Amino acid sequence: MPVTNVDVNLDSLVMTIVSELSASPQRVWQLWSDPRLLEKWWGPPTFPATFVEHDLVPGGRVWYYMSGPNGERVDGWWTVDVVEEPTHLKFTDGFADHEGSANLEMPVTTTSVRITALDGERSSMRIQTHFASTQQMQQVMDMGMEEGMKAAMNQIDALL
Repeated sequence: MPVTNVDVNLDSLVMTIVSELSASPQRVWQLWSDPRLLEKWWGPPTFPATFVEHDLVPGGRVWYYMSGPNGERVDGWWTVDVVEEPTHLKFTDGFADHEGSANLEMPVTTTSVRITALDGERSSMRIQTHFASTQQMQQVMDMGMEEGMKAAMNQIDALL
């Protein structure tokens, strides 16, 4: 199981998930840079993701949707802010309509991914999600973000 720590800090409006993975930083980076690999872990097992657009460059756009077991569909978007292969990715993340347009009535977050080499062929991946307000953070937590991210990330071992 790759997730080693989850910290939800309502005071600083940050959720941090740390995982340890049996792969080099370059291999872990591929989990983000290859949309077909990203599809295999970004959504939890019951809500797999499909990436429609995936332009992982500064200023690039990512559009995806997750499909639920009862036919539900939840769309999301990213605007890519920073790409420093293979160690750092930062993007703005939000909900979208079924055409990929931002739904600004829902929370928008900033996510920072840091990949660090550990001993041997192992890496640490730290994902920090920053929220704009306590209300927005609570709304997303009530939707199951913490459990969903843990379930999603725990699928990574099988890909490595």
